[in-house]
Amino acid sequence: MIVSADGRLSLSAASQLSSTVALAGRNWRLVKFCNGELMGKKVNMTPKYQGVRNKNVKQNICMSLTANIAGESKLRDLELEKRDPRTVVAIILGGGAGTRLFPLTKQRAKPAVPIGGAYRLIDVPMSNCINSGINKVYILTQFNSASLNRHLSRAYNFANGVNFGDGYVETLAATQTPGEAGKRWFQGTADAVRQFHWLFEDARCKEIEDVLILSGDHLYRMDYMDFVQNHRQSGADITISCLPIDDRRASDFGLMKIDNKGRILSFSEKPRGQELKAMAVDTTVLGLSKEEAEKKPYIASMGVYVFKKEILLNLLRWRFPTANDFGSEIIPASAKEFFIKAYLFNDYWEDIGTIRSFFEANLALTEHPPRFSFYDAAKPIYTSRRNLPPSKIDNCKAVDSIISHGSFLTNCFIEHSVIGIRSRINDNVHLKRLHH
Repeated sequence: MIVSADGRLSLSAASQLSSTVALAGRNWRLVKFCNGELMGKKVNMTPKYQGVRNKNVKQNICMSLTANIAGESKLRDLELEKRDPRTVVAIILGGGAGTRLFPLTKQRAKPAVPIGGAYRLIDVPMSNCINSGINKVYILTQFNSASLNRHLSRAYNFANGVNFGDGYVETLAATQTPGEAGKRWFQGTADAVRQFHWLFEDARCKEIEDVLILSGDHLYRMDYMDFVQNHRQSGADITISCLPIDDRRASDFGLMKIDNKGRILSFSEKPRGQELKAMAVDTTVLGLSKEEAEKKPYIASMGVYVFKKEILLNLLRWRFPTANDFGSEIIPASAKEFFIKAYLFNDYWEDIGTIRSFFEANLALTEHPPRFSFYDAAKPIYTSRRNLPPSKIDNCKAVDSIISHGSFLTNCFIEHSVIGIRSRINDNVHLKRLHH
């Protein structure tokens, strides 16, 4: 038997077998192999070659090896099919007016708010999509979107940024359409997606099976295809990414109740007292160790969802045509009718929704070790090319700090701070626990 570099298998002339088998990628088909089939039936070569014992032994060994390789190949192809990012489209929600982040949102949308000195919040979900292989992305915007649109066009277009191949990154601004309903702006997360539901009927989306709904103002690193694969393997209609939470923080989140298979049964928005205790679940079901599950007996929604495309369109157009929000309306109301599953994300995640969370998340980047780091060669965070020179530092002391490019620092002391791009800090300045 010969195994070629491209994965093709053939038998030598001495084997006297008249057929060959080729494994041709994910679209291969089962080919009849002499007296039996490649898979599904036991191959019996005895009647035809009864008189040649030595050759029979060799042939049976060859057949067994071929069937094993073919079986492994088919399983591998099925796994690749479940992880195929070409059948996934991501929708990043631009958020509302961002009043809790004012004055940072005075002239920009929430996803355009700077983070880590040189990045924008929108770079986080965009980079997660790129690193996950998802190259079909829509960004829905409404408030103060000029800065966000400019950043997206510079960082993620075909001619000047990341190459998306046959994919696309499109910004969809809130717009008015004919009819009474078309005169409204986006009323919420679900309404924003509903107003552009016709996109999923476009020829470009004919292969799409699942829709990933993301927020543009969260800080985390996640492989979305692991999330989607878990969703597909479970057979769920909707899967929600969730965080394990301890008692101290549980009342700040919307919590979920699950059964022993991870199916979501009910929701409760920021419960307290007895209502909070009633939402405790066994988080070992989702993969936590027993010790960690005792410390974190609650699960909170991250606001990251994956829907089967047909289920999403049915919910938005027919089942809940007037519901405006996913997290507070559509998903809780769907729990009794559809299979909604929880997916555990046990890593760093932060909602940059207030000035306090913005400040703390930035300063946390300077810790040793940081809870979140932009320094990951395997899964980098992308941003726009600014073509700025390196920072110039003259007779300064910097301790546990991040200094972005294009800055000038002279005779100063920087401590546990984040210095943004194009900053100028002059003589005798002492900065401590500051985002500049």
